[in-house]
Amino acid sequence: MGERRAGLGYGFVAYGLWGLFPLYWPLLEPAGAMEILAHRMVWSLGVALVALLTVRRWARLAELVRQPRRMVLVAGAATAVTVNWGVYIWAVNSGHVVESALGYFVNPLVTIALGVLVLHERLRPVQWAAVGIGCLSVLVLTLGYGRLPWIALTLAFSFGGYGLIKKKVGLGGLEALGAEASVQFLPALVFLVVIGARGKETFTHHGPGHAALLAACGLVTAVPLIFFGMAANRLPLSTIGLMQYLTPVSQFLIGVLHFHESMPADRWAGFFLVWAALAVLTWDALRTARKGRAALAAAAARARGSAAGCPDGAPSQAG
Repeated sequence: MGERRAGLGYGFVAYGLWGLFPLYWPLLEPAGAMEILAHRMVWSLGVALVALLTVRRWARLAELVRQPRRMVLVAGAATAVTVNWGVYIWAVNSGHVVESALGYFVNPLVTIALGVLVLHERLRPVQWAAVGIGCLSVLVLTLGYGRLPWIALTLAFSFGGYGLIKKKVGLGGLEALGAEASVQFLPALVFLVVIGARGKETFTHHGPGHAALLAACGLVTAVPLIFFGMAANRLPLSTIGLMQYLTPVSQFLIGVLHFHESMPADRWAGFFLVWAALAVLTWDALRTARKGRAALAAAAARARGSAAGCPDGAPSQAG
């Protein structure tokens, strides 16, 4: 019980911090989205290396150098998460917090779709219904926005692809951050050097407070991930799956209540359809998990009954 309570605490911290990201990125202006992204990649590597050395898991990262196939997958994951980070930072600082939140609401549906298309997984009828409702929501939102909600879809597909690749790589959260940041580091550093040479960077021109906030991008990236790792080790996957909705809910509320983004009726309709699809998925996941636990309990009871009816040392079957 104590481990579960600690896991819930770590999970709330992780998803709570991720939910507050829309309040952080505007603090880094007048830096543009690309400069913020580059600083995030550069400083994330430093934080990840320090953390890996502290917990003595550096060797796991070093092993990757001798595994070219996994390094290619890591590079793919780094590319996907770079797209995700860059679009998200630009969207938040351009006044699209609500559409960004939509991307992370849609993400579970995209993950299911990728499972079918890439991994050839079979869906239950309820899951197909959820995906269908999700597609309908995109259509409603497209009509409402007057355009395809490309920010939300880019975030959902880039993060879905990132998760798919990470599943194949099989690295822990901290090791994955270190490996991906190692791939991101050099291009990000070159970009910062180039804009610095052109006098277009803000790191050294807007005071120590601004520089500190940009450097803190590494901690902002790593700390929630570390707490998430501690939560994942203590909680069942079904609980983690439910907690993940805390992040887009927080982001949505920040967009509507803090940034006062417009939410006309057609946009509300699209969001309600997305939430309906997620409710269907959640209900199905909980039902499936409950059936699984009942089947395990029944199997354990049968095993105990068989053991009780069979004396020690005697064969369980005649002959």
